[in-house]
Amino acid sequence: MPRRPRIKLAGLPQHIVQRGINREPCFFAEEDYHFYLHWLEKSAADWHCHIHAYVLMTNHVHLLVTPESEAGIAKLMQAIGRRYVQYVNRSYHRTGSLWEGRYKSSVIQAETYLLTCMRYIELNPIRASMVQDPAHYRWSSYRHNGLGQSDSRITPHPVFLALNRDATERQAAYRALFRSELDEEALADIRLALSQSQPLGHGRFGDQICAAAGIRRTQRRPGRPAGKIEQSTGTESQPDFGF
Repeated sequence: MPRRPRIKLAGLPQHIVQRGINREPCFFAEEDYHFYLHWLEKSAADWHCHIHAYVLMTNHVHLLVTPESEAGIAKLMQAIGRRYVQYVNRSYHRTGSLWEGRYKSSVIQAETYLLTCMRYIELNPIRASMVQDPAHYRWSSYRHNGLGQSDSRITPHPVFLALNRDATERQAAYRALFRSELDEEALADIRLALSQSQPLGHGRFGDQICAAAGIRRTQRRPGRPAGKIEQSTGTESQPDFGF
């Protein structure tokens, strides 16, 4: 089956997932996380990409990024991937690929899904039963977004800033969003959008994004409300994105 074309549009946030090959670990020691984060920051600056949220899990990575150029995210992921795989292969005396195929990405309608997507990303360690509070996980953006801990990699999105003008109150408002779990519909919508490399949003957002990118929208099943991202009509099961 041919690959779905990527949506390459500047100025819109994208949720990105990259997983280790065969679900194997891609981080093995503390210094590996530090190395990845260093090159994430450096590559984002080089390719003018703004990082709003991230989490580094044992065998996969989630990023929420807004590129300033159409090629920004592709260049960002290429730069990180090349440097990090070289580092891992050299450090652990291995060869070959570390990542499982191409990274997955989904354009996000910021007004309706950006904060939900941030929660989805930063709650990964909770869903994986690694910690009981996202603040206890070191390798995510939650401590910056929710607690105000310095993280030079993060550029706050206007939707996040709109939570409150005061930074302390804004962080409190953001933490309040984590008092309840994401509902199953939101989880399913996010995962399905990633699996199909489709936009995530309400109304005609998806159609407008696909039209702007010059690609076809995935076939919708009859009966679902307009704007919901639908499963394809085939019998292929939904890929597992970890959490």
